[in-house]
Amino acid sequence: MNSPLWLFGDQLGPHFHSTPDLRDRKVLLIESARVLRRRPFHRQKLHLVLSGMRHLADELGDRATYLRTETYREALEQFGKPVVVFEPTSHAAEAFVDGLFQEGLVDDVLPTPMFALSRADFAEWAGNRHQFRMETFYRDQRRRFEILMSGDEPVQGVWNLDEENREPPPKKQATLGVDPPWWPTEDDIDEQVRADLDAMELDTVGNDGPRLFAVTAAEARKALEHFVSYRLQDFGKYEDAVMTQDWTMAHSLLSVPLNMGLLEPLDVTEAAEKAWRDGDASLASVEGFVRQILGWREYVWHLYWHFGPEYIDRNELDAHVPLPKWFTDLDGDEPIAACLAHTLSELRDRGWVHHIPRLMILGNFALQRGYDPRALTEWFATAFVDGFAWVMPVNVIGMSQHADGGLIATKPYASGGAYLNRMTDHCGGCEYNPKKRLGRDACPFTAGYWAFVHRHRDRLSHNHRTARQVSSMNRLSDLDQVLEQEAQREVF
Repeated sequence: MNSPLWLFGDQLGPHFHSTPDLRDRKVLLIESARVLRRRPFHRQKLHLVLSGMRHLADELGDRATYLRTETYREALEQFGKPVVVFEPTSHAAEAFVDGLFQEGLVDDVLPTPMFALSRADFAEWAGNRHQFRMETFYRDQRRRFEILMSGDEPVQGVWNLDEENREPPPKKQATLGVDPPWWPTEDDIDEQVRADLDAMELDTVGNDGPRLFAVTAAEARKALEHFVSYRLQDFGKYEDAVMTQDWTMAHSLLSVPLNMGLLEPLDVTEAAEKAWRDGDASLASVEGFVRQILGWREYVWHLYWHFGPEYIDRNELDAHVPLPKWFTDLDGDEPIAACLAHTLSELRDRGWVHHIPRLMILGNFALQRGYDPRALTEWFATAFVDGFAWVMPVNVIGMSQHADGGLIATKPYASGGAYLNRMTDHCGGCEYNPKKRLGRDACPFTAGYWAFVHRHRDRLSHNHRTARQVSSMNRLSDLDQVLEQEAQREVF
C-alpha cells in the first residue's frame, strides 16, 4: 500500500498528486493555525493559500483528508499513518521534515516537480563556480529543455532581446490599452475562507479584497491560456514600464499559481513558444517571458538551496537601518513621493506589484537608505502574495540590495529620479522634481542616489561598472549640502 501524500499549501497542482504514479495515493492537507500566526502575512496571501488548499480538498473528494489543527505535528499524529512528502520549499521546512523522517512520521521525501531543473542537476551545473550569472544559466536552460532553439543555436541567432523590451510608458495614455487579464470568480469556499480569517483575528498587513489570482489547476490553465492568447504579444515591449492607472499592464499574473505549484514551468514556456511559432506573439515578448520563467525563477530557486540558510544574513554593504513603520505597514498615505506612495498603496490593496516597482522603487529606496537586508527580505516574503521563503533571498539580498557583494549582480541596482521619470508616469504629478537633488522639492531618489554613492565610494570606485558614478559625484559642487540634507531628511 502506497503511503499517503502530505501536500503543503504551495504543492497543489496535479503534478503533485495525480500523475500515473501518484493518483492512487490518499492525500493529506493540513491547515496549521500556528503557521498562519507565525508572521504578519498579507491578508490576501493567506486567503489565496487557504482557498487553494480547500479547493483541492473539494476537488479530490474522499481521496483527501483535510485537518485544521494548531500544529502540523498534531495533525500528523491525529492522522495516524506515515506520509510521503515532496521536497519542501524552505530551509526551515526541510529541517522539520527531516526530523519527522527520523521519527518515522514521514516515510519518504520525493524530488519536487515544481521546477524544470532538478536540484541534483543544478548542483552538477554549479560545480565549483564562485560567481553566478543568470545569462549563463538561462542559455543552458534553453539548450537543456530545447526552448526557442533551432538545433544548437537560439532561434533567429539571438539569445537575449532585452534591448527591445525596455520601452517607457506610451505617451498620452493612462493605460496600456491591452485586453484585461483573466479574473477568477469567487465561490462558497472563498466566502468561508474570508469568514474564517475574520474570526481568527490574525496579525496581518494589507487590505482584504476580491481574489485576483488563480488557486486551482483549472483556473491556472485558464489564466495561462488567456495570457498567451490575448496579452503575451504586448508583454515584452513594456515589461519594465510602470503606469499609475494600469497595475496589470500586460503582465501574466501567473507568479501566484506558479509559486503555489499549480502550473508546471515547462508547460508555461512551451505555451509561450507555441504562440511565437504560430505567429501570434513576437519573439521579443516570448523570449522576455521565457527568461522570467525558465531563467530567473529557476535560478532564484536553485541558488536559494545552493547558498544555504546563512545567505540571508549576508550584509556586505553594512546596512542596518530598521525598516520604518510606514513602510512595513504599507501606509501609502505617508510618503510624499508619488512613486513610493502609489507602490505601497498598490501593495496594501492587492499584495502585488510587478518586478520594476519591486526592484527600482521599493528595493532602490531601501538600498539608498541602508535598510537592513535580512529584515527587508522577510518583509518582501510576507507582504507579497507570491512571496515564499525561497523566492526572496536571491531577489533581495543579491539582486536588489547587493548584500552578497556581487555573487549575483555585477553592480548595485541603484538609480536616481531620472530612471523613474523615464520608466514610470509617477513623476509628472509628484511634489518632488526628479531633476533636483537639493532643496525642498529635491527628489529623495535623486538626492538619495548621491548619498548612496558617497557612502560606498571606495567599493564603487573599484567596480568598472560604477567607477564613473564616483567620478561624477566628486564633481558635484553641492555634494556636502546634499549629504547633509539627506542625513536630516525625515519626509520622503
